[in-house]
Amino acid sequence: MLSERRLEVLRAIVQDYVGTEEPVGSKALTERHNLGVSPATVRNDMAALEDEGYIAQPHTSAGRIPTDKGYRLFVDKLAAVKPMTPPERRAIQNFLEGAVDLDDVVARTVRLLAQLTRQVAVVQYPSLTRSTVRHVELLAMAPARVMLVLITDTGRVEQRMIDCPAPFGETSLADLRARLNSHVTGRRFADVPQLVQDLPEAFEPEDRGTVSTVLSTLLETLVEETEERLIIGGTANLTRFGHDFPLTIRPVLEALEEQVVLLKLLGEAKDPAMRVRIGHENAHEGLNSTSVVSVGYGSGGEAVAKLGVVGPTRMDYPGTMGAVRAVARYVGQILAES
Repeated sequence: MLSERRLEVLRAIVQDYVGTEEPVGSKALTERHNLGVSPATVRNDMAALEDEGYIAQPHTSAGRIPTDKGYRLFVDKLAAVKPMTPPERRAIQNFLEGAVDLDDVVARTVRLLAQLTRQVAVVQYPSLTRSTVRHVELLAMAPARVMLVLITDTGRVEQRMIDCPAPFGETSLADLRARLNSHVTGRRFADVPQLVQDLPEAFEPEDRGTVSTVLSTLLETLVEETEERLIIGGTANLTRFGHDFPLTIRPVLEALEEQVVLLKLLGEAKDPAMRVRIGHENAHEGLNSTSVVSVGYGSGGEAVAKLGVVGPTRMDYPGTMGAVRAVARYVGQILAES
């Protein structure tokens, strides 16, 4: 276990290196931080931190920089999540509340996260496998043509046109709409097929073909929409950190193009907890020089998807964690109200 003083020295090294981009020396530490000990003592503490793998000496520079292990200890023990200021919170809320639909919410969220953190932002669309049905609307477009509108609890709206095998009267359509909603409203997508399988039997024989057609279109819509989708923004922010990547940012850019890699990075969607993966904790080799901060978002206390940022390991962790958490909270509120 590191002593309290050595933890303070490590905290100071991380803060200075993140702020200045320069390796940190003992003299600068004692001048900038009130550590209450001499530069010689700080030098000894830095030597101990280096022996234990928390800091390292890059090439011939006299200063030291944090290692992945050093950043990990900083995030776990020393860093408090930095809350957003009231004006920042208002700006986030106003920006997100202007969204007109789910696609707009996701697009605005990505833009906002990239601007707030100046990192690469990644937002996963709410997964329909974890979504529930809010409402199913059926509209008569012609005697044998119906529009099906599916609305989910996350505000997603899907529309399908259905050509029915026979004309379907308004009374029958109203009956089907009422029965369908009483069966599926508030239920998870995965449960819907079983809930509606006996529904055609409740109708007259001449209407059963149309009811079955409507139901099969609904079930197809549910299956189609369960694939995971991501949106990414702010990739150009990486160019500001060229010197933070050992050789080139190309492996990072290549990794960011792979949807599967990003989904793994963000982690299990249903896990709402804040996750910080640092450097070599990222399994994908192209991302060994990056850190990923992610958190779940959703309505009603349950995460339906993840959002987060990718940046260099030399990251303002308290500020980034605060921004990611605040944005996730507001997105969740908007989904709940939509």
